[in-house]
Amino acid sequence: MPFIRITLDKGRSTDKKRAVADAVTDAIVNTLGGERDWVTIVFEDIEREDWSIGGRLQVDRKGPLKPGEHG
Repeated sequence: MPFIRITLDKGRSTDKKRAVADAVTDAIVNTLGGERDWVTIVFEDIEREDWSIGGRLQVDRKGPLKPGEHG
């Protein structure tokens, strides 16, 4: 029974979270087997001022990190 925690910066819509939950659940069931009802997902919404990458608060960034970028 997988328990998955997804941490995102605050502001994603319910529809976006619904789509992510559906896609992640499908990926888990297709990879590990089992039933969709066995997969638990919790979304944690974090304010950008409460999240730092590379010593830099996300509220001070102008967008998401690019591949290979480290804060």
